Amino acid sequence: MSASNFLRTGRKIVAIGRNYSEHAKELGNAVPTAPFFFLKPTSSYITDGQSIEVPAGAEVHHELELAVIIGKDGRNISAKDADSYIAGYALALDMTARNFQEQAKKKGMPWSAAKGYDTFTPIGDFIPREQISDYNNVDLLLQIDGVTKQQGNTRDMIFGIPTLIENVSSIMRLEEGDVILTGTPKGVGPVLPGETITCELAYGGKTLSHLRFPVIDRPSP
Repeated sequence: MSASNFLRTGRKIVAIGRNYSEHAKELGNAVPTAPFFFLKPTSSYITDGQSIEVPAGAEVHHELELAVIIGKDGRNISAKDADSYIAGYALALDMTARNFQEQAKKKGMPWSAAKGYDTFTPIGDFIPREQISDYNNVDLLLQIDGVTKQQGNTRDMIFGIPTLIENVSSIMRLEEGDVILTGTPKGVGPVLPGETITCELAYGGKTLSHLRFPVIDRPSP
């Protein structure tokens, strides 16, 4: 088994919440003092060119993220040892049914449904770790129909990748092929059927991943 085959072999998607202060503020949330996360099903993966589906009644928002692909099993991983558990990276989106999420929050209920619909984790190809020598300086860009909506750099994360790996692995074992979505920069917003999302990950001035996702209504049963 290889982490580069994470789409087929990974067992979980660990999504970090509010890891860019400006994003937390734009949604009216407090900036966290410690990492927190939620889980998404691997059945929500889609790849470049596949369609993002908008469920009936949902206001779906885009959230652009750097994904970290775990390369070996581990638990209670220290921040100083975290780099050795990284196999590579990918460009990803954490699609969110925002109105369903807000309804759940008001009721004190989990967000799983708002984050876990089919097609709600669009993701790019595996990028070997050797291609990104400094994960604290990765450029992220998202456009809808050619208009820039999100543009950020991982240097603005509140909690760095080693801290995230340490925190998550202190709670649950990380396994080869697992994905950590590291949070989204500011600029999240709605996307509608008929629109097209394009996004890019660049490092050192070189584009390492470019993705395109048409948006459609979720088909009726």
